[in-house]
Amino acid sequence: MSNPTPPPTQQLIEMTDKAIHEVQRLIQTDPEKGGMGLRLGVAGGGCSGFSYKFEFDHKKDLDNTIPFEGFEVYLDPKSSIYLKGLTVDYQDGLEGKGFQFINPNATNTCGCGESFSI
Repeated sequence: MSNPTPPPTQQLIEMTDKAIHEVQRLIQTDPEKGGMGLRLGVAGGGCSGFSYKFEFDHKKDLDNTIPFEGFEVYLDPKSSIYLKGLTVDYQDGLEGKGFQFINPNATNTCGCGESFSI
């Protein structure tokens, strides 16, 4: 009897190609970001209860690390609970420009898309 093939592991978060390219562009245009990764997190506040943190930072001891092409994303353990399954996208069209968060855990989001509730 052979061992079954384990299922593929799902990353904590996903990023669209547009989001990956924009993060790479931001890193390349600012030498101070060299050696840093992208920190995603959750903070209390915002009009819906929680707000997203999105900043360049150095890795901390307990961070979950997700590798992408040319950079890593860091999530602290507490934020990982709220962000599991998150997809980060980047839009640059006439309707607005910036990073967007598609969070399957959010039961309600505000109009600006920067805060959510669970």
